[in-house]
Amino acid sequence: MVDAADLARAARWLADADGLLITAGAGMGIDSGLPDFRGPGGFWAVYPALGRARIAFESIANPAAFAADPTLAWGFYGHRLDLYRRTEPHAGFALLRDIAAGMVHGARVFTSNVDGQFQKAGFAADEVCEVHGSIHHLQCSQPCRDSIWPAADFQPDIDGDACRLRNAPPTCPHCGALARPNILMFGDWQWIERRSLGQQQGLVRWLGAVERLVCIEIGAGSHIPTVRHFSEQCGGRLIRLNPGEAQVPAGGIGLALGGLAGIRALHTALNG
Repeated sequence: MVDAADLARAARWLADADGLLITAGAGMGIDSGLPDFRGPGGFWAVYPALGRARIAFESIANPAAFAADPTLAWGFYGHRLDLYRRTEPHAGFALLRDIAAGMVHGARVFTSNVDGQFQKAGFAADEVCEVHGSIHHLQCSQPCRDSIWPAADFQPDIDGDACRLRNAPPTCPHCGALARPNILMFGDWQWIERRSLGQQQGLVRWLGAVERLVCIEIGAGSHIPTVRHFSEQCGGRLIRLNPGEAQVPAGGIGLALGGLAGIRALHTALNG
């Protein structure tokens, strides 16, 4: 049960804010129908071929997988790329934009998600910081140079039963080597972080201009705590939406709600 007093306090914070920081983890996409990979059971339910081979998420989401078995690695990432292209963002994205519409400095996003859903929902490219990169961008797997390019021309053809790429994988336009997503993977020393660093620098400049910051964190767990740490250290008032891990530091507001339900509750409290 959500405390009505907490919702009322959150609404007062939002009404007084001059900038909204939205921080989002994997839980943000669940209401759009995106899969939850938490635990091997959830991951293998989505990718049964990897389950039969006992290949864990940490093993396939790894640059070593591209060197060892490129069609399998691109079977996994190609499926995700196609899925994210087809997925429509849930209504909560638009509600967040509406919450920030009256704020002088508007909204910015800090997310560990690589799915591009915020941009698809209408957030401008310079409003989003993708700290772990984006599946919609590619880089050389070597890498031969500090180059990142859009994945728009790559249309993966996936054998879902085998989790394998049927068509030719993308290649580096500079050296012809295998290309890979510009995503920070497990055990990754080849990730080119230039794009994400530029986004982070822009976010830091924006934060420096905001005087009354409120942070709404959505679906960010403690297993990979990048987003939770940023939310707690950004210098604003924290509202955390998480059905299972809503605990907050002193002074914050934790609401044990999922992404869409929590955003709707905040939007209603603010406008009610």
